[in-house]
Amino acid sequence: MSIEELFIGSEAGNAAYRAAMEQATDAVVDSVTDTETPYSGRSPTELAGQLTEPVIPEEGMQLNATIEDVAKTVLAHSVRTAHPRCAAHLQCPPIIPGLAAEAMLTATNQSLDSFDQAPAATVLEQRVVDALCDLFGLPDGADGIFTSGGTQSNFQALLLARDWYCAQEFGRDVQAEGLPTEASSLRIVCSEAAHFTATQAVHYLGLGEDAVVTVPTDDAHRIDTDALDATLADLDRRDCDPFALVGTAGTTDFGSIDPLTDLADRAFDHGLWLHVDAAYGGALALSDEYDDRLVGIDRADSVAVDFHKLFYQPISCGALLLRDEQQFGWMARNAAYLNPEDHDDAGVPNLVSKSVQTTRRFDALKPYLTFRTLGRTGLASLVESTLTLADDASQLLADADDFRLVNDPTLNAVVFQYRPETNMDDDAVSRLNAAVREELLAEGRAVVARTAVDGVTSLKFTLLNPMATLDDVAAMLDIVRECGTAVRTESGVVV
Repeated sequence: MSIEELFIGSEAGNAAYRAAMEQATDAVVDSVTDTETPYSGRSPTELAGQLTEPVIPEEGMQLNATIEDVAKTVLAHSVRTAHPRCAAHLQCPPIIPGLAAEAMLTATNQSLDSFDQAPAATVLEQRVVDALCDLFGLPDGADGIFTSGGTQSNFQALLLARDWYCAQEFGRDVQAEGLPTEASSLRIVCSEAAHFTATQAVHYLGLGEDAVVTVPTDDAHRIDTDALDATLADLDRRDCDPFALVGTAGTTDFGSIDPLTDLADRAFDHGLWLHVDAAYGGALALSDEYDDRLVGIDRADSVAVDFHKLFYQPISCGALLLRDEQQFGWMARNAAYLNPEDHDDAGVPNLVSKSVQTTRRFDALKPYLTFRTLGRTGLASLVESTLTLADDASQLLADADDFRLVNDPTLNAVVFQYRPETNMDDDAVSRLNAAVREELLAEGRAVVARTAVDGVTSLKFTLLNPMATLDDVAAMLDIVRECGTAVRTESGVVV
């Protein structure tokens, strides 16, 4: 290809771009159309055997040939997230407005680390952040920043919480001076069902994972407030310094939502930063029917929300919202080539000081285009349909003699165990369910998740797909039965 054909802007480049995008679009559509299964079933070894061509050949080939090769070797063996029997993880089928936005933002390649690299994008991101703060009921003076997802949002929230607390309690500017000598006493408190990234973040913050204090959950897999009170009292007796309380609005396994109002009360009483990880359940804020499950989230100091889950956006897309925009000051800095101090005085938007990233994608365009296309009620209807499906699926499982329903779903995660015999012990159930899940993936007929509940391996449907039906769920259960029978007779997993 000539240089002109490699870049948009010239007549030849524009034509090459249109042709490449059309071929790529056709390849994507072909990979998800007329497929009976959500995955081809290829093993890691088989996939590696198909990818034997040199990654960096001495001489290149025509773009249409490389796109065709990727379609055959990669797209054909990718998990089809739009398939109704793809129900393992929080991996949504991306909505078409989001895909259109993805094409626009990648082609224009705006970088949100300075206004002159992304003028309209900078202004639009701030407008989207303001709308999100309103959606979650945060007060005037709230602010936020787009992130890569819940991991980054949780990390950044706890970074700000740590530095805020150290300044308030120890008179220490952590950004300038590092951690205080009292750092070994710092603790964060969360439920035992909180996402692992809370613990991961504390490691990154130099406090060590032992600084995380977990609280037992109740029968609904929510943080137990009585146990929380006992934990906080114990930390006080031991002269520990809890600085943040992490609540979860949508646990990974069960979709459980902690009692956020109760957590807000405890955080206020004990002088803690309240962070709510709403990466999974935050989309309930769209719904008039289910938004009451998030009552109390408006009192949080920070909120993590993901758009590549129940907002149906392409990966990656998340945001961190702060109750008080001034809290971003704990990490702010100026660089002469990006955001000199005189820009602040001149009112030039400065997003890089609010982010742990420098170069950053214009991901705000994806939910913006989706919100504008569907409106709040249109997007809410998609979310609500999946919660209804989860309720119906749980009833289907409860009525079946050979399955045990483990949870009544709060969101759209349904955990269950395949128990074809009533007298099976837990070890046998664990071996059978683990083997069934692996066989399902190897056959490619259904993609389901596995987890452990009270030490017993269980299966999970994460029903994010608004196009899935109860018939699809019933079909997956039949496939589980067929795989289970085959595993028991052929492999002798369970005697």
